[in-house]
Amino acid sequence: MAKRTFLITGASKGIGRALSEKLAAQGHLVVGLARGDDKSFPGTLVPLDLTDRHATDAALRDLAARFSFDGVVNNVGFIRLGRIGEIDVDQLEESFRRNLTPAVQAVQAVLPAMRAKNWGRVVNISSLTILGVPDRTAYAGAKSAIVSFTRTWALELALHGITVNAVAPGPTETEMFRENTPAGSEAERRFLSLIPMKRLGKPDEIAALIAFLLSEEAGFVTGQTLFADGGASIGKAAA
Repeated sequence: MAKRTFLITGASKGIGRALSEKLAAQGHLVVGLARGDDKSFPGTLVPLDLTDRHATDAALRDLAARFSFDGVVNNVGFIRLGRIGEIDVDQLEESFRRNLTPAVQAVQAVLPAMRAKNWGRVVNISSLTILGVPDRTAYAGAKSAIVSFTRTWALELALHGITVNAVAPGPTETEMFRENTPAGSEAERRFLSLIPMKRLGKPDEIAALIAFLLSEEAGFVTGQTLFADGGASIGKAAA
């Protein structure tokens, strides 16, 4: 198996951390971006506030000069809850900026190296909420745009040997999920009622799907959004 170099945003916790550990265990080089520092990170972790567009541009330029990237996983996410009629428009705009702008920046930074190799992988993290979940207008809107990015980039990059796919997790036991959905809360019960398996996902389970899409074997899969949600999207489709 070829050893690759992957850039992962939001790499220090949850799905990003589980993926970083999985890829490192497979022998790949992982470069992570996250707000905090962590000496136990299984690769190179760069402390960075991805909401700072200029700092992000500078950091990505530096990393692109230091590493020959083979792929990127746009995993960073930002949630603010709100129902229509009560949505703070400033938070709406912030959600789109924080969820979408870093994805474009990251892909554009690693693209020259991938084009030069005629090989590359992009995986964008979307969400089950794009199928409709109360209180998620801002987040689901941004994650729906991520799916549109995925399809567009897949078409634009197919002839360069670069695949672009999205993974849409259902409710997963991560720090970000728990910030908005405390254990035992009505919100948790509502989510569990939508999942045929009647449990939350595990970061390792989502990481396994992402790792496959980054692999050599996934070379004929592009432009797809794959749900990892315990069957919740089936129920949504049926409804």
